Amino acid sequence: MPPSAPRLPRVPFLVLRLLAPRAERDEILADLAEEYAAKAARDGGGAARRWLWNQAFASSPALLRWSWWRSRSGYEPRANAFRPGDPVLKTWMTDARYAMRRLRVRPGYTFLAVLTLALGIGGTAAVFGIARPLIFDRLPYPNADRVVTFWMPGWWTEEELLFMRRKYSGFTEVAGYRPNDVTLAQTNAPTRLIRGIESSAELFSVLGSPPLIGRTFRRGDDAQGSEPTVVISYGLWQELGGKPSILGTRLTLGGLDRTVIGVMPRKFWFPDPAVRVWLSRPLDPQGRNGSYALLGTMAPGVTAQSVSAHLPSITSVLGARFKYSAKADKTRDAQFKTLRDELLGKMRPAIVAMFVAMGLILLIACANVAALMLGQVEGRASELAVRSALGATHARLLQQIIIEALLVGVAAGLCGAALAAAGFHMLAGALPIGAWAENASFDWSVFVAALAMAVVAVLLVVLAPAVTLWRGDLRGALNRARTGGIQGRGGRLERGLVVIEVALAMLIASGAALLVRSVSNLYAINPGIDPRNVAVIDVVSNRNMRMGERARVLDNLTHALSALPGVRSAAVAMKLPLRGGGDSFDITIEGKPGLEATFTYFRIVSQSYFSTMGITLRAGRLFDSSDRPLADNDTTTREIPVIINEALAKKFFPGENPLGRRMGGGFNIAQRVIGVVNDVAEGALTDQREPVRYYLGGQAPWFGNLEAFVLKTRRAADLPAVLDAARQTVNRVAPQLAVQTTTTMERELDRAVGPARQVMTLLSLLSGLALVLGAIGIYGVISHFAARRTRDWAIRVALGLPGSRVVTHIVGQGVALVAVGVVLGAIGTLALAHVLASLLFGVTAFDAIAFAAASLAMLVIGVVAAFIPARRAGTVDPALVLREQ
Repeated sequence: MPPSAPRLPRVPFLVLRLLAPRAERDEILADLAEEYAAKAARDGGGAARRWLWNQAFASSPALLRWSWWRSRSGYEPRANAFRPGDPVLKTWMTDARYAMRRLRVRPGYTFLAVLTLALGIGGTAAVFGIARPLIFDRLPYPNADRVVTFWMPGWWTEEELLFMRRKYSGFTEVAGYRPNDVTLAQTNAPTRLIRGIESSAELFSVLGSPPLIGRTFRRGDDAQGSEPTVVISYGLWQELGGKPSILGTRLTLGGLDRTVIGVMPRKFWFPDPAVRVWLSRPLDPQGRNGSYALLGTMAPGVTAQSVSAHLPSITSVLGARFKYSAKADKTRDAQFKTLRDELLGKMRPAIVAMFVAMGLILLIACANVAALMLGQVEGRASELAVRSALGATHARLLQQIIIEALLVGVAAGLCGAALAAAGFHMLAGALPIGAWAENASFDWSVFVAALAMAVVAVLLVVLAPAVTLWRGDLRGALNRARTGGIQGRGGRLERGLVVIEVALAMLIASGAALLVRSVSNLYAINPGIDPRNVAVIDVVSNRNMRMGERARVLDNLTHALSALPGVRSAAVAMKLPLRGGGDSFDITIEGKPGLEATFTYFRIVSQSYFSTMGITLRAGRLFDSSDRPLADNDTTTREIPVIINEALAKKFFPGENPLGRRMGGGFNIAQRVIGVVNDVAEGALTDQREPVRYYLGGQAPWFGNLEAFVLKTRRAADLPAVLDAARQTVNRVAPQLAVQTTTTMERELDRAVGPARQVMTLLSLLSGLALVLGAIGIYGVISHFAARRTRDWAIRVALGLPGSRVVTHIVGQGVALVAVGVVLGAIGTLALAHVLASLLFGVTAFDAIAFAAASLAMLVIGVVAAFIPARRAGTVDPALVLREQ
């Protein structure tokens, strides 16, 4: 090209240079340069550049086909023989075919390498697929970054919400909501349960979420006397026909006709994917039932970091207007949370812990496969040395190793994606993620994640053999092979990889041990009930049922359930133990003034509730047939019986006999204490036992629209049949009720223990897998160690060294590797303790018993894995070895 010719654009020029065959490359590029210069002179530089770009990409398919055909056919122009090296594509394909042949003739190594990586890749990809919509995806609310939630969710009252409606400093709007599952009654269809919430009018405005069709709540929809309205989810809309004409129609929800005013988009959910209806709630300015959660949109200029500056203003207004008990005091410990933190709640630590654990398994798998591949490289030392002596470069030999690793990685990625798809829903159900488990779905992002992890894993795997091959003395390997074994850099790398494996396995095992200790401490707490052989049936009724009618329906159903085969007793309660606090009101005691701001729980139960739940009477009597339900129009009763727990007796009647004392607060009727029962974990399992009052259903109104039936069975084996029969009985005896859930009290105790129990189970399984992978790594390294020194052992045994000394020495090598890995793993556990901190109870990250258990498990595994090759080396026949050498 003449000096004055224009310079070719770099990118298309490089593309053509890379794809053009070596023999014709200079000629092709010279012709392009000449034509480019002519076109630039004739049409200008811009036109010439466009022409060259078109030439580069238009000719790429043909050039690739040309190179592919040459590599397949073996045809190469004679002129290429004068140029060193081969076309890149041809060498890659040649090495790929060679690697596939090697993998086929070593099925054990191939299967172990692919399976090991696939387990780590599949598990990590599955957890990523579950965690992505919860942690990584953007929340489906335009205002998500501008919304924060208030402290003490589930404790705010309608009175507080209305009083503070325009007094929330730092916010443009604040909404309140609470759970409210309702029944859906349709003509010619059985009553069914619909998960829902009821809220103030500001909810969708705070979230900034517009409807798909229709409208959402607007000011006045939550006023007393307003028309009952409902916004429905996209899924429910499709079940009801999916037609826009649904707007303006009425649905019977919870026994109340509500007008459908809007349908939300397909991907909208709040506060979790199980909620399908959002109900307007007429707010009562005197309503003091603390069951609402609050969230608000921050005012312009206010950020998540600066919004806390407005807390003193809000708490001072609350403190000046309301008097709070210590338990319900909203002027203390006030703080805001981001919307994501509140919605995820306790799920985040569990998901992060599982993600970290799966990542550690993947790293262990990488170290294991790297050690296996390193052993293969060392086993091929003589072959590689001969090839190097014949002219093969380090780069070409390394390329073969990389292509072999890539083939293993691709196979592992595909198998891992298959494992992730197969175990996705099982893993989602095992994680403590609530309603998200039912809505989790396997999608292509999990498959892509699996392949991406496979590529990253291969890069990690190939590092060790690449270092050994690149820095090793290949020609010297022939001499070492003649003198009996390979020692040096490769052995040190293998041992280092095993130490890393053991350290990572120790991280998982010690984490599992900490959770085992924590969960054991939680199960050691006495909940105050006997959960054995108790079936639970949760039902939803209509809020507008009259008091007498509700009492009769529940009483008839209780008698029907108690008559089921295998049932010893049956009862019904407003709320069961271990299901969280809430449902509380103030208390007054005759002769003890000044208690109006004191907090107590209240529960409404049937007569046989205490015996069915295994709650013990401490003094007085329980409810019996003399305690008659009240009629709807009864205005003559001046007093109802009440049973209290020991915590209430100790707090309000210290050193006194509470039996016969008169109380007040709630229901606007006097209450006389007739009995004292043991303390029960009415709130959370770990909560301090709070004062509780128990009322007889029918004398006190059944509160809310959720009731729970409990059935004591004769044997644990009867529970499944009893639960199935109970569901059918509810549908037959009380068709106006909808069954929400069927479970057992033992499962409720498991749930109350919290996410630590589920994470413990999964971590225990993963720690078992980690121990197995660690054992494989230790076995492989010790086997190589013993094989390298086979000639040395034979000579020593021939000179009189006992075989037991050989075994002890080799096992000592394995124990030393395990010991170093255990120490490093313990240090790593302390560094990552914050991941599990919120899941621990009664133990710390420095728990000596947990560390000792994990360390002992690792040492036992190490000794067993090292003993097998050690015994083989210690029983070898010196004559045979020396003859072979």
